[in-house]
Amino acid sequence: MAFTGVFTMAFMLMLATLLHLVALAMLFIATMEKSWWMWGEVENTDLWHKCMYDNTTDTWLCTSATENEWLHSVQAFMVVAVILSTISLLVFLCELFTMSNKGLFCFTGLCQIFAGLAVFAAVLIYSFQRKEILQDPRELSLGRFGYCFVLAWVCVPLLLSLGVFHVHLRKRA
Repeated sequence: MAFTGVFTMAFMLMLATLLHLVALAMLFIATMEKSWWMWGEVENTDLWHKCMYDNTTDTWLCTSATENEWLHSVQAFMVVAVILSTISLLVFLCELFTMSNKGLFCFTGLCQIFAGLAVFAAVLIYSFQRKEILQDPRELSLGRFGYCFVLAWVCVPLLLSLGVFHVHLRKRA
């Protein structure tokens, strides 16, 4: 009976480590890649740049994103989420090796929950303010959200559930 409990706990810890790495990779890609809003295959925008594809040179020409307060807050929330998720992973790995039962995984879970809330705030702000990116209102109907925006939305429940998962691990340890 004790062997299955140890096996279950080891499996849950490996699953938590894998989920940390997946969430961190998705957050980093969503923050740094260039496709939060797309107009076909020739133009896209992200948190940092607006890019157009030049057919004559086969290159992407990028300019800095517009200077909006709301865009700065989206950038800040995404960067904070990446930092919190990184801290959470590092603390989780340290807690795995020290394994003290008092407060086990609490800080890790809180960091993940706050990272999830930061990403949630960022994608909500971007959802409501995306019209300001577009100079021509007709462009709104021609464009669509890019895969980085979708990745950010997928990160929200992943980060929140990972934070709750750490609270569950704390009860079991």
